[in-house]
Amino acid sequence: MEDNNNDIEYNQNNESDSDLVVVSEILPDKIPILPVTKRPIFPGMMFPLTFSGDRIIQLVENVYEGDKQILGVVLVKEKDEQDFMNSELYRVGTVVKIHKLSKINENTIQIIIQGLERFSHISTAWKEPFLTWKVEYHYNEQQKPDDELKAYTMSIMSSLKELYKKDQIVQEQLKMITSNISHDNPGKLLDLVASILNADKEKLQDALETFDLYDRSKKILVLLKEEIELSQLQEEIEKQIEEKVNKRKKEFFLREQLKIIKKELGLEKDDKTAEIEKFEERKKDLKLTKEAAKTINNEIEKLKMLDPSSPTFNVTRSYLDTLTSLPWGKYSEDRLDIQRVREILDEDHYGLQDVKDLILEFIGTIIKRGSVAGSILCLVGPPGVGKTSVGRSIARALNREFFRFSLGGMKDEAEIKGHRRTYIGAMPGKIMQSLQRTGTANPVIMLDEIDKVGKSYQGDPASALLEVLDPEQNVDFRDHYLDVGFDLSNILFITTANQLDTIPRPLLDRMEIIKLSGYILQEKIEIAKQFLIPKQRKKHNLKSTEVNITDKVLEIIADKYAREAGVRGMENQIKKIMRQVTLKMAEGKGNKFSISNRNYKDYLGKPKYTTEKLYEKSFPGVALGLAWTSLGGKTLYIESSATKTGESGYKQTGQLGDVMKESTEIAFSYIRSKLSKRGNHFFENNFIHLHVPAGATKKDGPSAGITMALSLYSLATNKPVRGDIAMTGELTLTGRVLPVGGIKEKTIAARRVDVYEIILPADNEKDFNNLPDYIREGIDVHFVEYFDEVLDIVYG
Repeated sequence: MEDNNNDIEYNQNNESDSDLVVVSEILPDKIPILPVTKRPIFPGMMFPLTFSGDRIIQLVENVYEGDKQILGVVLVKEKDEQDFMNSELYRVGTVVKIHKLSKINENTIQIIIQGLERFSHISTAWKEPFLTWKVEYHYNEQQKPDDELKAYTMSIMSSLKELYKKDQIVQEQLKMITSNISHDNPGKLLDLVASILNADKEKLQDALETFDLYDRSKKILVLLKEEIELSQLQEEIEKQIEEKVNKRKKEFFLREQLKIIKKELGLEKDDKTAEIEKFEERKKDLKLTKEAAKTINNEIEKLKMLDPSSPTFNVTRSYLDTLTSLPWGKYSEDRLDIQRVREILDEDHYGLQDVKDLILEFIGTIIKRGSVAGSILCLVGPPGVGKTSVGRSIARALNREFFRFSLGGMKDEAEIKGHRRTYIGAMPGKIMQSLQRTGTANPVIMLDEIDKVGKSYQGDPASALLEVLDPEQNVDFRDHYLDVGFDLSNILFITTANQLDTIPRPLLDRMEIIKLSGYILQEKIEIAKQFLIPKQRKKHNLKSTEVNITDKVLEIIADKYAREAGVRGMENQIKKIMRQVTLKMAEGKGNKFSISNRNYKDYLGKPKYTTEKLYEKSFPGVALGLAWTSLGGKTLYIESSATKTGESGYKQTGQLGDVMKESTEIAFSYIRSKLSKRGNHFFENNFIHLHVPAGATKKDGPSAGITMALSLYSLATNKPVRGDIAMTGELTLTGRVLPVGGIKEKTIAARRVDVYEIILPADNEKDFNNLPDYIREGIDVHFVEYFDEVLDIVYG
């Protein structure tokens, strides 16, 4: 592919009737062709032409070194990106003579050419080594023009003068050129005008291909008129812009004059003085530390010495603005009425009684001690259980300002500790920004998603948080931007997380953990009735008389559409109902709507979840376990089967995680060992397959240990397990049953499938006893320390 860039500069040289090439000179009927891309060349003019490309340079050099230095210049119609010399060309061009060739660099040359005559393509003589055409020339007739052609010529000259009326230099050049062109040769005048127009190359090519002088005159005149209109539009735009600029200049000068007059009369101060007085006034209302007062005074003195146009002036002014806008010594008065605190927590949240009790104990200690120093809460739980709203309620209960920001994905420690002032656009960290916005030095600051803090080459935000949350260090916290100590010990920090595993241990040690396990079905229904439905009615501008959702539908939503631990999913389903109601009202399908268990599917669609179904009949090798998931508790069958192979073998399926696989291995080893001591060698002669439905769901954790062991024991002894009993507990190789988590959710899962007898680890007795009465009611629970007790309960 040729690297072609040809640029044409049009320099209309003063030419007399004695051209550089004599008209009578015989032009060859076969000429090499040079493609150009910018615009066509017109006869009678001298042009510098610059281009690059090995093949083109070779072509031009061959022509220049020849006898006549003649070649044809033709405009490219369709460029060939692969081979420029192979591009599709127009059929009419201009024959030119090369007068001078000079090299600009190794790959670029410039030539001075003179346009001679038009030609049109007859046939292609040959393509190699260079494209050569057989051509026919079209000479301009030199005859005295008639009145019509003279009228066209005069109109063109008049339009040309109008186009360049403001450019005196161009006008003088036009006079010199046109005065030397014979009136008996109107073709040359038309070519001159065409060569200086800025029209599209296609239109110029059309003018080049028009051999009849009358038709050519018409086309040139139209192009001139179009260019005049464009020039007038450009002139109008420039005029409008100039008027706007002049108006702004005028306003600026008037304002500056007004400032000077007001300053002389003592009515107004300049910006610098006003800024300094603002900082001085702010300083009076602050209870500054010695260090802060000294720093502010030094910066104010520095500001007085600086010129307002100096870059340092703006840096210093911004620094002072931040320093003096911090709440030095400003505290909101704490509410010390613990009964009112309890009422506020109950108003804002339904359920979560264990969490409320812990918060009340925490706040009671703060009230007794008179400070929050060393108190950092960490609310842990799945999404949607109300961690953020609990934090907001604590702030309201204590009568403190509340500020929340998320740490999720944060990778730069400067977000916490600020940027140093040496950087352009430096600013304080989030902690100092929160104090600026709250306006008090003792707000409640919530650090959301602390378990999702990132780490990068820019620093470790988690390590920076150690200084913020450590009561021994935050008394004199130094933000990089401020570089002045600020006491953070009066701030109540509340952090939230979905899990504790990803929180760095040193950070976790500084926090008091409060777990929000989630809401049970009855709690979700009450939350929907008391909070979610009124909130969504208000958002959708609906009255209580216009839409009614029955308790049965709320129960169905909680069980079959929104099983997650929180209430966001339930709120989304209520939103969906409200949107459907507003749509029906807009369509005129009614004014009152009641959503019941008969029509709820019309609003919500098919249920997302189905209630677990128990096996109708018990089989050897099948046991019912209880599991915890992010959506709450769930019943889970453990199934095992045997294939007689004459040798031992074991495998497990069901997308089990590493911990759960270890539990299956422990259960297999324990039951095999236990039975072999009794003379049962079932496992030595059979290949065992243990499966945990459903296979598409990932599972992990140790809590199914005793369920797996019972499944294997049932298979080996051919004794079915009762279908009305469920269990959970971690198993060791010695047969001990260790405690597990999620007792509340697992108990609820058992009730959901009408299983009222459960087996729990003995160490979980306190967890079960702490459950609300309505969850424990009717449940027959067995607490076991060893697996043998499980066998006694199931088969005793």
